[in-house]
Amino acid sequence: MSLAPRLDIRQSQSLVMTPQLQQAIKLLALSNLEIEAFIAEEVEKNPLLDATAIRDVATPERPEREAPAGADELVAGTAPAEDRGLDLDYATESHQQDSVADGGTGPDGGLSLNGAGGGLGGEDGPDWDSLANDAPGLAEHLGAQVAMILSGADLTIATHIIDLLDEAGYLTAPLAEIAERLGVPLARVESILSVVQGLEPTGVGARDLAECLALQAREADRYDPCMARLIANLDLLARGDLVRLKRICGVDDEDMADMIRELRGYDPKPGCRYGGEPAQAVVPDLFVTRTKAGWGIELNTATLPRVLVNRRYYQELRHGPQDKGSKAWLADCLASANWLMKALDQRQRTIIRVATEIVKQQEAFFLNGVAHLKPLTLARVAEAIGMHESTVSRVTSNKYLSCARGLFELKYFFTSGIATADGGDAVSAEAVKSAIRTLIAGEGAKILSDDTLVELLQAKGFDIARRTVAKYRESMGIGSSVQRRRARALNG
Repeated sequence: MSLAPRLDIRQSQSLVMTPQLQQAIKLLALSNLEIEAFIAEEVEKNPLLDATAIRDVATPERPEREAPAGADELVAGTAPAEDRGLDLDYATESHQQDSVADGGTGPDGGLSLNGAGGGLGGEDGPDWDSLANDAPGLAEHLGAQVAMILSGADLTIATHIIDLLDEAGYLTAPLAEIAERLGVPLARVESILSVVQGLEPTGVGARDLAECLALQAREADRYDPCMARLIANLDLLARGDLVRLKRICGVDDEDMADMIRELRGYDPKPGCRYGGEPAQAVVPDLFVTRTKAGWGIELNTATLPRVLVNRRYYQELRHGPQDKGSKAWLADCLASANWLMKALDQRQRTIIRVATEIVKQQEAFFLNGVAHLKPLTLARVAEAIGMHESTVSRVTSNKYLSCARGLFELKYFFTSGIATADGGDAVSAEAVKSAIRTLIAGEGAKILSDDTLVELLQAKGFDIARRTVAKYRESMGIGSSVQRRRARALNG
């Protein structure tokens, strides 16, 4: 065996993910709002892309053609020549649909189920940004108040304390640490803290829940010795130990119920009225509507900007003076723009195909509610539409569907199955959860234990074990029978 260095020629095969393939895969997993942000970034980088709104144009009639290639074929590079074409002209493409009424011919060309179209463009939606909460934050709200009361070094200490409050309005930093940091006596920091605690909303500046409630009780002139003892024993109140609480507070049933009712009227997190980012509403990516012809499945066009290649600008740049490097850069921009448009178009088609199959598989849910939700897997949908399971998984990630029954994440429709007592078709786990929620909501004076729930569910045809009932109950945030009994006692 020779140990001398030498050159060998070897032949091997490997799968390489091109940038275009990576981009196409990435786009499938993005929601409509994320796509909007992604397109904005691409427009900034590529001068040939134009994402401004354009006027709707009538779609000329075209002869029927074969269904376009799926996302798997696109990313694999095996799609037919027509679907591999990069440049798209929205004035001539048959997939130009703006509403359910525009209607197509199916889940491929018209992107629909039973004749309902899936729009790829539309009028500008409402300006959601204009609805954002522009109210001042907690720090600004408190700072404006304290500036009218204090000045000089005292104002500096108060501002420092306000900056240390969390979103709920609590002070988590020790006062001794604040005093050492600012180089002032501890008594002075305590005095300034009392000023901060007197600001609106009442309860800010508290160091724990008991102090927060006590501040609000004092403001309401309800902080008597009995209320003080009740607030000092919140752990007993949480456990529902009313007998011990009445003995500690020295009150009867009526007074205890009145004190608990008073506590419930206080805000345990007063700072949340001002602090934190404004809540972001979930924007649906798809709309499902019932039509005379069946189900209409439509993309939310309000969050899907139209993208075009600015061919006129491309021609101007192409015929202008440029060197070899400029020509290569311009060619790359054109190829990138064309591929992005094709990938976006294919993404829309793929989402509609997956959603169409989901609606088809779960039609009983859309007609009759969650009790009729069927077990469904990604593999079953993938097999039905001729795609890979990973593609369906990406399509259903971070996307929401709006229908007459509410707003649902696409992943919601994929649930495990629970066997039926009569040996019939399995039922969805969500249907079982709905049955558990209904039984508990309708329980009367007698609280239903998990064993009792098992018996009632079996009477309804669900073959389910007690541990499964407990797991589903806990996942829905419903307490045990003991916890619910104590909560009912607290409610009087």
